[in-house]
Amino acid sequence: MATGEHGIEQADIPAGSFLMGDSSGDENPGDGETPQHMVTLDAFRIDATTVTNSAFARFITQTGYRTDAETWKFSAVFHSAIQADLADIIGPVAEAPWWFGIHGADWAHPYGRNSSLDGLENHPVVHVSWNDANAYCEWAGRRLPTEAEWEYAARGGLAEAKYPWGDDEVDARRWRVNIFQGQFPQHNTGHDGWHTTAPVRSFEPNGFGLWQTVGNVWEWCQDWYDPTYYAFPPAMSPTGPDSGTVKVLRGGSYLCHASYCNRYRNSARSSNTIDSSMGNAGFRTVERSKSR
Repeated sequence: MATGEHGIEQADIPAGSFLMGDSSGDENPGDGETPQHMVTLDAFRIDATTVTNSAFARFITQTGYRTDAETWKFSAVFHSAIQADLADIIGPVAEAPWWFGIHGADWAHPYGRNSSLDGLENHPVVHVSWNDANAYCEWAGRRLPTEAEWEYAARGGLAEAKYPWGDDEVDARRWRVNIFQGQFPQHNTGHDGWHTTAPVRSFEPNGFGLWQTVGNVWEWCQDWYDPTYYAFPPAMSPTGPDSGTVKVLRGGSYLCHASYCNRYRNSARSSNTIDSSMGNAGFRTVERSKSR
């Protein structure tokens, strides 16, 4: 039963149909961004921003909930953001050595035990697993968006556009998104103004009033992930495969870079296990309808 006050501004998304999937030719092989397919959705309400640190703190204060990172006593932090004693550094991730396992890194200590949320109250909460995001939704009487809802809302009413603002590149005339600039993963110039997360209302909202659906932080969705799902999806309100081993993440993050991870696009997909947490993943929520 819902007991919490969510407190995040809502965007009203009209009912409609859209072509889901990549139309730019920039899809990542193996991610399952194609084939494009028509999807029809009922109207829904979604958070205009990702859930902030201050909103998540209310949930923790009222419930005493412990996140997966707190239970496991570590989480993944990007190498240049670490604020931890040497004894807390577990070591790099084999497949992605720019990520380090850090003892004491969690939602309240995003860069390690020596960091805090001072000045980050309006930044997106990170180091939250799918389990943690779902627990927040239960408290708030909400749910995570389906992958189709997320993409429809992220597109902001622009048909087949590459980005929420259209097809102009992210640095055309001005920076439009928080991603990695420079030589990945060694040096981030921070030309967009941020080296890690940015406040949730940075840059400009899309046509539906959603802020930063691409870049900044990956966003958990409700669906199980399957790279072949787009070949045979239902046309009306798809909810993903019936089962799976990993959940969908959408939108890319402040660590996306054209040379490595160009997933700061409307159609880009990723995934992770339900208990995984890292310093570049958060979530936004959808109003729970009586039919779900």
